[in-house]
Amino acid sequence: MQDWTRDNGRLVSELEPNEAAVIRGLVGEIRDMLAGRAQQAPQDELAELTGMRTGPSTPPEEGVLARLLPDFIHPDRDTFEPEAGEADTAGALRSLHEPELIDHKSGVATTVLETCPERGGTVSLTEDQADSWLTAINDVRLALGTALGISEESPDEPPQDELQREHYYVYQWLTWVQDSMIQALTS
Repeated sequence: MQDWTRDNGRLVSELEPNEAAVIRGLVGEIRDMLAGRAQQAPQDELAELTGMRTGPSTPPEEGVLARLLPDFIHPDRDTFEPEAGEADTAGALRSLHEPELIDHKSGVATTVLETCPERGGTVSLTEDQADSWLTAINDVRLALGTALGISEESPDEPPQDELQREHYYVYQWLTWVQDSMIQALTS
């Protein structure tokens, strides 16, 4: 992949076929995970009458989804678990806001899948599409980082396990892709 550049107000780069396959595959997996979570929403007669959807009131049990759909209170804490007495508030906020968050994350994933050439080649994005790419790539990085146990305290060395090492290199490459996009957008 080449660095992202600006060309007539668009963000442009070239993807190799394998790079396009990685991006499309991982973004598609995130979208599928989010769709599965959306299907867990309770069926609510009031929602059918008013059009106001609600989502589950409990956080996802799966670690990657819990990272992608964190609680809506106390963003300054490092934990995803509410403290005593906060569970009701966290559940109500989750139920109200999670459907919108899933819609947004699914929407940016769809934008990536629509603008990323299946067999590689030129990618040319508007600023809005580039923002969607940044969000979707960030979601993939969050998912990979959670699965690999990457944190600020993690060493910069790849894991010993071969499969984890490959995922780690994909994580690093996506970090570079995201950084290159940000550099092109802000220059």
